[in-house]
Amino acid sequence: MSGAGGSERPEERQRVVPPIPGLGQEGVLQELLLRAGQSPAPGISEEQRLARDEWEALEEIQSGLRSTSGASPPPISFTEALQHFQSAELSGSRGKVRAPRRRGILAALLHCLCGPPQLQPQLREEQELALAMAHCALDDSEWVHMRILQTIYQQLTCSKLGCPRYGAHWEELGFQGADPGTDLRGTGMLGLMQILFFVLDSRMLPLAREIFQLSQHETQNFPFCIMSVNITRIVIQALQEERLSRECNRRQQVIGVLNDLYAAAFLRLSCLWKQQHGTVTNASFFLKELELSTKKKPRQLLKSLEAYLSCSLRPPSSPSSQIHFSSICDPGVELEGDSQLI
Repeated sequence: MSGAGGSERPEERQRVVPPIPGLGQEGVLQELLLRAGQSPAPGISEEQRLARDEWEALEEIQSGLRSTSGASPPPISFTEALQHFQSAELSGSRGKVRAPRRRGILAALLHCLCGPPQLQPQLREEQELALAMAHCALDDSEWVHMRILQTIYQQLTCSKLGCPRYGAHWEELGFQGADPGTDLRGTGMLGLMQILFFVLDSRMLPLAREIFQLSQHETQNFPFCIMSVNITRIVIQALQEERLSRECNRRQQVIGVLNDLYAAAFLRLSCLWKQQHGTVTNASFFLKELELSTKKKPRQLLKSLEAYLSCSLRPPSSPSSQIHFSSICDPGVELEGDSQLI
């Protein structure tokens, strides 16, 4: 991309970026995309400012995604990245993970009879890890964090070249500004890990690139990574509200369920976006619908993803054998065996 070699100006780094508004508020993405311009610092000539920018850009490249030798960090696999978080202390992040709210006797009885099942004890450690990653901020000093960023950039852009830690190239991927870390409030490194999964899994990569291409559409464009962060937030909420316990218990895993549900929600979003000719002004409405379907019928979303992937792996034959994705993604269509809400 043309912005791959760019670097942010000091005044852009100093600007306080507002947090992502809560889901369901009008203009959730419009607010993120509004960027107020600032004038250069007074008392500095244009020549001095350019010289200062070039020097600071060099320092950022050396201390960010590139080492002091100028070499780009090697790509990282999802498994290697996950093993890093499994072995990392993350004590500060784990301390922020809220314990389940204690219910009264009547509420506990009603929940037991009518509510979702509780997560099985052997899965709680994995749940805690996922939530701890959501509280873990992007850290420039963590080499694994920088490799995750680098790999996401290379996979989405099909580039073999490295990129600076800060710069306009991140905006082209759909982050709000020159620093992706400012957009991860509420999702932390889990937000980046889910993008990493999406662009590295061999089954998911074609879908990820198709959605990324849709995000670049002339009129139907949307910020890909900002939308991804919002989907991760929805998935985290569903986990915390015990909406995914049944599926996690069935599969005996938590992070795998979270990742598949993230991909399924992104597929649903892209279908709605295409069918209803969505634009960024419709983002709030689509996110509301996506939050509802993700929390109420996660199994239905997962089955839609399974159907999509099985069809995409099947060689095309006759027109009659082609699956109708519009039916799969129709909010009113209920797949067989999914009458349950959770």
